[in-house]
Amino acid sequence: MDGGTHVALGRIGPNAITRLAEALSAAQGDDAARALFRAAGLEARLDAPPAQMVPEGEVTALHQALRARLPHETAQAIAADAGWRTGAYLLAHRIPRPMHWLLPRLPARWAARILLAAIGRHAWTFAGSGQFRVLPGFPIRFAISNGPLARGAFGAHPVCAYYAATFEALFRALVHSRARVIELACEATGATACVFEARW
Repeated sequence: MDGGTHVALGRIGPNAITRLAEALSAAQGDDAARALFRAAGLEARLDAPPAQMVPEGEVTALHQALRARLPHETAQAIAADAGWRTGAYLLAHRIPRPMHWLLPRLPARWAARILLAAIGRHAWTFAGSGQFRVLPGFPIRFAISNGPLARGAFGAHPVCAYYAATFEALFRALVHSRARVIELACEATGATACVFEARW
């Protein structure tokens, strides 16, 4: 099955479910995590955590439930923790060992561009039917349009802390130890895309 087929199906890697479950349990306890998954119609995912790609609608529903049931700052902190956990998993299991060796030895701008090119090739695993693109120029910026996290969200604040933290974990390990990734714009606040910037 090629990348185009995955995009057409709108499926997301299971970390978007499993790491949020871990972060919820760590912050709120197992009962609260189960209540939130139940509210999203995903309680079965706690009993049988997914090991394969999941429909992107499940990720959207889970993040919608998170935002609906918890204050904004709490929900974003939990989403960020899930992102850090996802980044750690990717570094341990998905990033080839030669990349671990090579990228930190390159100038940060070069390393960032190589990393983003690799992320772009696998964007269907986290953006589903959304579109990922790297923006030209410096600082390093990239965007996700019609992504599953902000889909259907409306408010005064960006809501994609999960993505920002995942990217930050990768950038800190592979590009620069003081890298930060922030969300500059979000579709939830009316922007045309969720835009992220990597700084160091």
